[in-house]
Amino acid sequence: MTRFLMRLFGVLRKETLQILRDPSSIILALVMPMALLIIFGYGVSLDAEHVPMVLVNHDKGPMSRELEARFTGSANFKIKTAESMAQAQSLVLARKAEGIILLQNNFTAILEGAAAGSGSGHMAPIQLIINGTDANRARLIEGYMKAIGAKWSSMRVARGQAAMVPLVSISQRIWFNEAAISRYFLIPGLITLIMTLIGILLTALVIAREWERGTMEAMLVTPLRKIDILLGKTLPYYFLGMFGMGMSVVVGTTLFGVPFRGSVGALVGLSSLFMLTCLGFGLFLSAAIRVQFVAAQTSIMAGYLPAFFLSGLIFDLESTPKFIQIISYLFPARYFVTIAHTLFAAGDVWPVLLPNALVLAFMALLFLGLAFGKMSKRLE
Repeated sequence: MTRFLMRLFGVLRKETLQILRDPSSIILALVMPMALLIIFGYGVSLDAEHVPMVLVNHDKGPMSRELEARFTGSANFKIKTAESMAQAQSLVLARKAEGIILLQNNFTAILEGAAAGSGSGHMAPIQLIINGTDANRARLIEGYMKAIGAKWSSMRVARGQAAMVPLVSISQRIWFNEAAISRYFLIPGLITLIMTLIGILLTALVIAREWERGTMEAMLVTPLRKIDILLGKTLPYYFLGMFGMGMSVVVGTTLFGVPFRGSVGALVGLSSLFMLTCLGFGLFLSAAIRVQFVAAQTSIMAGYLPAFFLSGLIFDLESTPKFIQIISYLFPARYFVTIAHTLFAAGDVWPVLLPNALVLAFMALLFLGLAFGKMSKRLE
């Protein structure tokens, strides 16, 4: 065994024992990812399901009752009925319903007149009143209602009950997430958040901890070189982070049924680039700040929060102001979220994967180089 390997093995052994003796590292690396997966998998959804709505049917005719049954049977809505608009409004104001569906008293008459050729059209008045506090949710509810109405209208046309056939027929197909389940979008992005948490927050403490505990002075008088310290501090957390990533992928694909269409080799290789980027950034913070509390707070502000808000994990960056989009390119999480979504949903699409991988490789070299330059073999 060469002297380099002996020195490296010594630092690796010391850091591994430190991880095993520190329960917080194990909790942060293994327990926290599972907690986040459970919370996001079961508790967070961008879909609108079982939305409480109030339906007021002033018509009571056969057509209106048929449409009412359509709304009631939909998994998107949880329908309550009310006899008057005043009663329906009181339910909305009490936050017991998200909105009101009103079928006016001439609903059936208009449809029957249109079918007989005496009406002006085949559309009957339906009023939708939605709580617009959450604008995105309101648009989802509106879209679901229009979809139910359009499907019901097309069935009437097929049965010959409608006098007019729509001039345009749209045949839609959703690629990559055919079921349109938001969990299939959230879980791959969440892996980015988990790797950021392990890679940046844990390594932001390792060198600062040595300075605070006074053990750095003992390391400085040994024959260890800066490269030995850098590798010895990086490799244990690399394997810990990759294990957390692998565990998250297994849980996401088995427990939540998220499809994975890429190759395992591409996932491991590209995840390694992102993990090294996070480790390099965390080590740079730790070497530069030397105070655990400040380093931890800085890692959250500069690493974890941007990964949550500026990566495309939750919010569509294309709908944000241009200067926010420009700022987001400074953070590695943006590139790996794109990689994760592509691998899970579409597969090994290298025209998408390769540019993001090259940026991550550059960032990994940059941050590891900065961390190496910031490490010192002197007390000053």
